[in-house]
Amino acid sequence: METQLGKISRGMLLRMAADTLMVQVALIAALVSRLFWQIAFFDREYADGYGETARFYLAFYANNAWPLTIVVLVTLYLMGVYTYSRFYQSRYRALVVFQAVTLAFLIFAALRLFVITAPLPRITLALAWLYTSGLVVSARVWSQLFERIIRPERQAMLSARRGAGQNILVIGGAGYIGSALLGKLLAKGHHVRLLDLMVFGDEPISHLLHHKNLEVMHGDFRHVESVVEAMQGMDAVIHLGAIVGDPACSLDENLTIDVNLTATRMIGELAKAHGVRRFIFASTCSVYGACDEILDERSFVRPISLYGQTKLASEQILFKMATDQFKPTIVRFATIYGLSGRTRFDLVVNLLTAKAKLEGKITVNGGAQWRPFVHVDDAAAAVARIVEAPLQIVAGEIFNVGSNEQNYTISQIGELVHEQVVSAELIVNETDTDRRNYRVNFNKIRNHLGFDPQWTVERGIQQVLEAIANGDVQDYRDARYSNVKFLTESANAAIVRDNWARRLIESLPHE
Repeated sequence: METQLGKISRGMLLRMAADTLMVQVALIAALVSRLFWQIAFFDREYADGYGETARFYLAFYANNAWPLTIVVLVTLYLMGVYTYSRFYQSRYRALVVFQAVTLAFLIFAALRLFVITAPLPRITLALAWLYTSGLVVSARVWSQLFERIIRPERQAMLSARRGAGQNILVIGGAGYIGSALLGKLLAKGHHVRLLDLMVFGDEPISHLLHHKNLEVMHGDFRHVESVVEAMQGMDAVIHLGAIVGDPACSLDENLTIDVNLTATRMIGELAKAHGVRRFIFASTCSVYGACDEILDERSFVRPISLYGQTKLASEQILFKMATDQFKPTIVRFATIYGLSGRTRFDLVVNLLTAKAKLEGKITVNGGAQWRPFVHVDDAAAAVARIVEAPLQIVAGEIFNVGSNEQNYTISQIGELVHEQVVSAELIVNETDTDRRNYRVNFNKIRNHLGFDPQWTVERGIQQVLEAIANGDVQDYRDARYSNVKFLTESANAAIVRDNWARRLIESLPHE
């Protein structure tokens, strides 16, 4: 169910239920206070007619409790107490709640006077307003204190009991890189919470689903409610979620901006607000665009595709919100190859290998353009190493992820495939106009973190060939192996194209 103000989620319904209870308690407390006030200080004869007086107050409660509750809930909702104002700073949030409760009681009093035209016990209503305001505002204050003080202390105590592992939120962790990363984090003793819409199902991580240290949250990382819930108690956040690849990003530019850029901004702001100090964002070497020189993290960036542009814009937004306590780490992945839980065959090494094996043709488009390459398992290993590195080494840094030895032209990749599938025909289509061309230097991650990829392109080609020969890959052309095919052919595309988040994110306050 959705409205113009946002999606009515389970968390919102729980908060409404709690407010309902508080309004009921406040009204009962107001009636009891009024009764004892009359008996004790004004009219002793109330004590003699206690039964009749009690019936009067019970009748008043029965006739007014639910109308008052409905007016309060509707007013709180319309004033954003359950949606965007939840993310205001403390003093503003308390003020909005107080104003909403006050307005609700004024509306109810007006309805009683001018619509229902029934007697209005003003002192009772005033006491109910006072008690309701106190309870509803205090509940929000307590909730914030719990999240900022008590929950972190409890999480730290639990972590100490369980060992040195961190509490890590992996956003979009059931995809190509994420399905390779989760097992590495769990093997190192970390406690991992996965937030993913699972549009590809849970098969990519099926072997990990029953791991005692893995918590799976099925949700859309564009939805504020889902991210807020997932962020609780986390020491580190790894944001892998995105629409990846130029063809997939070109299908719907608004959707791409929504998923790759707008959501990243919201996630970064929430991580900062929750005190998360270790934030890792998955970017791409595509931000370098086209250049004949060898590029490193200090080089100019000139992305020529929407995918690269949204990743670069996300990097810039995250660095702009950086403080002494929140310094995101950016990882720019080389072009990835190899198998993971959710393998892709819309990437050049995997695609050319599958075509060579099954169709007997290796068609290279262009061929002279350079690309850096890295195996998906090495990409995941790099992220795991950054998670465990001293914060002062990685905070606020950019790391290219790959190796100097794996800078190849596309023609060279075709030749490497041909060396292992000699029966295939190597075809070079020189009329292709793909303008992306970049060679990348990876010295920084090697020197700072001692990271050296364990895979080579040759081994990756062999891995794909073995998977096809063993029947592990039935049809590389299946939509589940291609981001662009999945978004155009799968019924799950309707889920991915949900634009509700845009309206809600745009309503969030930004400093």
